[in-house]
Amino acid sequence: MRALIDRLEREVQRMPQVDCPVRHYFAPGLYAREISIPRGTVLTGAVHKRENIAVLSKGSLMLATDNGPKRIDSPHTLTVRPGAKNVAVALEDAVWTNFFATDETDPDKLVELLTESTAQ
Repeated sequence: MRALIDRLEREVQRMPQVDCPVRHYFAPGLYAREISIPRGTVLTGAVHKRENIAVLSKGSLMLATDNGPKRIDSPHTLTVRPGAKNVAVALEDAVWTNFFATDETDPDKLVELLTESTAQ
């Protein structure tokens, strides 16, 4: 599945990009990263280094899973396992938030600390 998602991600990156605003929230020992996803958007997620909690607080997404496509509708909470690469299609305007246990507050450092990505 990971190879297929990586291939899809390369193709999606060649297309015009959609603005998906990201907001950062902090509390002692807790970081929340919220992304707004417009309807019709195809997106791939970062590979997380740490297990975390994710909440779909608005909208509906179709997720590609190892067991086939799975629709999730808000409100929906799940545990994100480290090492997973995900792809989704927004069936409606959606809001997705990941919650991490950390004291770091620099968004660029958080990208490198929590994912296999690098800050850009």
